[in-house]
Amino acid sequence: MDKDALRKEPLKELIPATARGEATRRKLLDSAEAEFGSKGFHTASVSSITQRAGVGQGTFYLYFRTKEEIFSTLVKEIGRNLRKEMGVAVAAGSNRLDAERRGLEAFFAFAQAHPGLYRIVQEAQFVDEPVFRDYYERLAKGYSSGLTAASAQGELSPGDAEVRAWAIMGVGHMLGLKHCLWQGKAPDKALLDEIMRFVADGIAPHPKSGK
Repeated sequence: MDKDALRKEPLKELIPATARGEATRRKLLDSAEAEFGSKGFHTASVSSITQRAGVGQGTFYLYFRTKEEIFSTLVKEIGRNLRKEMGVAVAAGSNRLDAERRGLEAFFAFAQAHPGLYRIVQEAQFVDEPVFRDYYERLAKGYSSGLTAASAQGELSPGDAEVRAWAIMGVGHMLGLKHCLWQGKAPDKALLDEIMRFVADGIAPHPKSGK
């Protein structure tokens, strides 16, 4: 079997059997996030990851087979953690628009806490495209479900929930890029108010005021 065929076969994760092993795996993933986030996938190396983690290079291969594997695992984990934090925030909303605001705030807070987020996820497009797509598609799926339920309850106007989900994700993504990554601070209340005006009303003139 050639190398290309081997790459296409799904590999089972190497799951640690002990708490100590899980702690070591955690250190490697945290170090990988810092290395990939600051240097990029191609410049970061197994040796730089293990040096940052304070473990021997041989230890790495007890938990991950390749640099590509730890990278893909990291992207999946970032996606899970982001969805969890946004889910908790959204669940606390008093209605869907309040939930949208809380979800955006949670995303911006996550982006600030994980400065390598944008670089890591975008590089996944070239390192492991299925994982890259899955990252966004899982976010959109959860979003669509919430929007569909809110429309059914009369909290939102009828419309294509999938289109809306991807559009709102795009708003959060680009504003997070500008403010959290480039400017180093999350959008303030005034900006969040403007985002929510856009999400709630779009860009058409208000029917009563014409503004």
